[in-house]
Amino acid sequence: MEKLNSYLTFKLGNETFAANVTHVLHILGVPEITKMPNSPDYVLGVMNLRGQVLPVIDPHPRFKIKPQETTKNTCIVVLEITINDEKFQIGSLMDSVQEVIEVDKANILPPPELGTEYNSKYIEGVIQKGEKFILILNITQVFSELSSDIK
Repeated sequence: MEKLNSYLTFKLGNETFAANVTHVLHILGVPEITKMPNSPDYVLGVMNLRGQVLPVIDPHPRFKIKPQETTKNTCIVVLEITINDEKFQIGSLMDSVQEVIEVDKANILPPPELGTEYNSKYIEGVIQKGEKFILILNITQVFSELSSDIK
């Protein structure tokens, strides 16, 4: 799948992240989520998405970000990831969705090697927007490891 230069930016706590729009299928309000017994702390449960059972993940623990209170801005971003040539969908709880930005590939900085509390294998690159930095997540890497616990 060819990656576009468009990125959805979103907040987890006070941090801003981005995901390539090729992975984003839907942005939804937070529906009723059914808890799954004996699941890891980052698995919120499952939800109904047009008749399909969709697992819902909380990425906050992955990045050591304290989960926020649910507000009117909290949403579920439905992502499509591919693992071993198999595509599947997963919902991710986000504190808020910001905007879709277009970024020239030449303006994407490499992920930092040191000085970041996030594991660099989860970061594809960095976008500088004014004085702030936006970390571009490697969605497949982040969510394939999480999803292996719920398959």
